[in-house]
Amino acid sequence: METQAFQRIYTKIDQLTKATCTLRAAGVSYEELALVNGRLAQVVKIIGDEVTLQVFAGTDGIPTDAEVIFYGKPPTLRVSDELGGRFFNAYGKPIDGGPEIDGEEREIGGPSVNPVRRRQPSELIATGMAGIDLNNTLVTGQKIPFFADPDQPYNQVMAIVAMRAKADKIILGGIGLTNDDYLFFKQVFESAGAMHRIVGFINTTEDPPVERLLVPDMALTAAEYYAIDQNQKVLVLLTDMTLYADALSIVSNRMDQIPSKDSMPGSLYSDLAKLYEKAVQFESGGSITIIAVTTLSGGDITHAIPDNTGYITEGQLFLRRDTEIGKVIVDPFRSLSRLRQLVIGKKTRTDHPQVMNAAIRLDADAANARTKLENGFDLTDYDERTLHFAREYADKILAIDVNIDTEEMLTTTWELFGRHFSKSEVGIKQEFVDKYWPEN
Repeated sequence: METQAFQRIYTKIDQLTKATCTLRAAGVSYEELALVNGRLAQVVKIIGDEVTLQVFAGTDGIPTDAEVIFYGKPPTLRVSDELGGRFFNAYGKPIDGGPEIDGEEREIGGPSVNPVRRRQPSELIATGMAGIDLNNTLVTGQKIPFFADPDQPYNQVMAIVAMRAKADKIILGGIGLTNDDYLFFKQVFESAGAMHRIVGFINTTEDPPVERLLVPDMALTAAEYYAIDQNQKVLVLLTDMTLYADALSIVSNRMDQIPSKDSMPGSLYSDLAKLYEKAVQFESGGSITIIAVTTLSGGDITHAIPDNTGYITEGQLFLRRDTEIGKVIVDPFRSLSRLRQLVIGKKTRTDHPQVMNAAIRLDADAANARTKLENGFDLTDYDERTLHFAREYADKILAIDVNIDTEEMLTTTWELFGRHFSKSEVGIKQEFVDKYWPEN
């Protein structure tokens, strides 16, 4: 980072904790960047002239007479068309061996879009993943998380969504990625010939955890450039937001703030909301859609991180391993896209809502049959047929490796109906049954 003649330099630190230092300084603003003994830091608290800085790499070895240099500005990102196909660290510096970006410098972490400029989302985002497109259709300008156990292949799912989604730009915010995951994303994008529409901001497990706090803001600043300046449809992928929240917790705990539920800071809701509320559909046609991953601790959906996330976002997508078919599926019962009704049957085939509802109802009947079986009750012929249907439904529709368009998803589901049930058992409007029921 360049040094400038007007930077303010101090050499007396009053207090040091593991992650922060406190000193007296004048004319300093909140979120301003500084160097503390050569390490990058950011202003996180100001009381009068007492300023607390969060040192990203930690304070080990920093003396009380260390040099503190304030930069006079918060973190920024240079934006231009040169961002396409590039990977950067949490500070917006290239990590792919390419040159620095030449473009307009913009502050990260600005306010979300004025509601007056927002338009109700109405454009379908097709992912090719039937468990999403059939049952939990996504809409441009939506914000929705994947809830997944840490051992599930959520990063592979994110990569699949990125490759199949009809978006002009994909912005990847990698928060605490392993090097293997980082290389996996790069290889997937390169082998698909899609690098020109990818921009990545990556914090790996080898980087200081506190740097993770910058990654989502960097990603969303790049997204705003493409959505507002270029009128493009932008898909932002953030993985893993649990590690982002853990970094918030590290900072607040080291600043001796009283923790809230599950050791999280009391500001968790607003910290998450200021990111997710950047999702928007603009009148001009540009949009920002946010799909994030929130890993669950022991499958606990009541933990503060998924709990707060659920209040902010417009639904959730649950990943679950289906033991009967041995594949990871998008769980039809725990997943929900709250905006799907804006596009299903309108931007998709008119039978879509009825097919979706019938399939989930029949799958629920299969779950009931499974419970009867486990408790030693005899199964009816209908119960047996629902179990056969559920197995095929999971394999041909819900599994994350299914890659078909919405038309084919609907046709496949009709074929499953015809194979296992009578027309009356499916309970779909007669006009659709007459038109789509498969001929045996």
